[in-house]
Amino acid sequence: MFVNILSIISTMATREQIQNEYIDYVLTSGQRPSSVYIFSKNRGMDESEFYEFFGSFEGVEESIWTSLIEHTIDEIKTQDIWNEYSSREKALSFFYSYTELLKSRRSFILQSYRAIPRGVTTPAVLEGTKETFKIFASELINDGLESGELAERKFFDKRYKDALWAQFAFILNFWIHDGSPGFEKTDEAIEKGINLTFDMFERSAIDNLIDYGKFLARSGGLRNTVRV
Repeated sequence: MFVNILSIISTMATREQIQNEYIDYVLTSGQRPSSVYIFSKNRGMDESEFYEFFGSFEGVEESIWTSLIEHTIDEIKTQDIWNEYSSREKALSFFYSYTELLKSRRSFILQSYRAIPRGVTTPAVLEGTKETFKIFASELINDGLESGELAERKFFDKRYKDALWAQFAFILNFWIHDGSPGFEKTDEAIEKGINLTFDMFERSAIDNLIDYGKFLARSGGLRNTVRV
């Protein structure tokens, strides 16, 4: 068992090492390596070792993006008051923490993001990020629905996680282009965007009006209204 643990630690270290060396190569040369062979040779490892962890450079980039969101989620869930947060507060905590972590990789993120072809709905390098985020978003939404914080709306509440992913894409793009000191405009975009989104998720006067209309239709209230 001890040997297996050491093997896992060694694998994680090698995987992270390849990620870091890939980032260094891209930022130093301004482009992806021309081949896995050249990248591996310059890094002092066999080409076959690279393929033990990744199938392509695109796979390396996807893993870097995915690692960022996984690390963010792991970190925020260790907060002592995490379980006391509402779904709205958990979402805000995630986005503030995520954009804060992105700063440590900003140069690489900018280069990777700008290499994404225009018009692509979900770029390959963000597929892992999207999958991880939607699982996380579903957890927040389910908690909110169970607590009554969020409104249950037939069919529509199944799309809440898609609305949050749209916010994710907007906030990431906003942060990419944000030139304000300390990215303070991104913080403002997060506050306004997430609060507006959750305002729409929560019960409102429209929900009450719809419920009242359904009640009248079921009870015949519209036909039997007393004239005054």
